[in-house]
Amino acid sequence: MSNYLPFEEPIAKIVEEIEKAKEIEANSGVNSSKMVKDLEKKLKDTTKDIFAKLTPWQRVQLSRHPDRPYSLEYINYLTDGTFIELHGDRNVKDDKAMVGGFGQFNGQTVMFVGQQKGTNTKMRQYRNFGMPNPEGYRKALRLFRLAEKFNKPIVTLIDTPGAFPGLEAEERGQGEAIARNIYEMMNLKVPVICIIIGEGASGGALGIGVGDKVIMLENSWYSVISPENCSTILWRSWDFKEKAAEALKLTSTDMKALKIVDEIIKEPIGGAHRFREETFKNVKDSIIKNLESLSKMDARKRMDERIDKFCQMGVFKGK
Repeated sequence: MSNYLPFEEPIAKIVEEIEKAKEIEANSGVNSSKMVKDLEKKLKDTTKDIFAKLTPWQRVQLSRHPDRPYSLEYINYLTDGTFIELHGDRNVKDDKAMVGGFGQFNGQTVMFVGQQKGTNTKMRQYRNFGMPNPEGYRKALRLFRLAEKFNKPIVTLIDTPGAFPGLEAEERGQGEAIARNIYEMMNLKVPVICIIIGEGASGGALGIGVGDKVIMLENSWYSVISPENCSTILWRSWDFKEKAAEALKLTSTDMKALKIVDEIIKEPIGGAHRFREETFKNVKDSIIKNLESLSKMDARKRMDERIDKFCQMGVFKGK
């Protein structure tokens, strides 16, 4: 793994030392196994120590790590290659920042919908950096209704810096598209599970974020605004983004404490980008557990509880 964040610099140095020790052994024949073993223990301890005391800003950085898996990687793992992507909103076009379709998961058909970022510059432009236009949210709504028509559960994967803020998006009704999705998702008769796998910013996340269970990966974030934009508004500078991240209470533990999300999926020490298979498995186990319990509920009761959960958010009762 060649990409290290600034706070991971001690980890990068130890990894470099391990690689050098192995290279010396390969070139000279000198046995360096004990040195490598000691360095690997040091690497494990250092990583554990760093990840045990991550700041909110560091978690934001982890959520944006270029090697972090995106929606399609989760979907392909969860569906074991059976995923059939569906395209278009039947109105304007096919938004590449929003992906969705049916796939076989744990012996049943599930509708998966998620925001997709790109893995390189060309793909990031193709996917519009994971920022959907109105047609992306209308495509998602079309897929939600299709899942409801065939009585199939829905799983959404949220990873977006926000809905696209361009002039054309506003002209085509960005706000209305997101508001419509929130309203319609409240009333879906099938089980809905929403998982924040990276960035969960503002209405861009809420447009596919209303579900019976809202779940966050440990190193993801969920907020009405990004730390940088919050810093820009309050201090007229990005220099206070770390302070903003702290104040916004955007981490998974903050969201769980505030009862905004229902569950946190633990990530392996080192982050999802370094231990993809383990992270995928943890996500799969969570979906299986929650789908099993939600499927046993009466549809009307499930809808009522979903509506009540969101209506209670932000309610304050004075003494």
